[in-house]
Amino acid sequence: MTVRFLEVAEIELDQAFHWYESQAPGLGDAFLIEVLSAVERISLYPEAWHSLDEGLRRCRLNRFPYGLIYVVENGDILVLAVAHLHREPGYWCDRLKL
Repeated sequence: MTVRFLEVAEIELDQAFHWYESQAPGLGDAFLIEVLSAVERISLYPEAWHSLDEGLRRCRLNRFPYGLIYVVENGDILVLAVAHLHREPGYWCDRLKL
């Protein structure tokens, strides 16, 4: 399955990368590797992750307090948010309309 990110999710990914990289050199890269690993798991087993609502799922990262919020539509996976799991739950809900 093809995995696509909403532009706003790409921005979140970029912001998180830069924040982690500012904390320790190489930590941003470790974050990206973790996200890529989650993307691979999602593409292989899209229905395996926690269901938040009908059609909406969250795949948590192992090492970082983030999750990929996504939907499966027309055989593709659309990542709506790269969400920090300890901040404003559900802030991304309006993205379902995009």
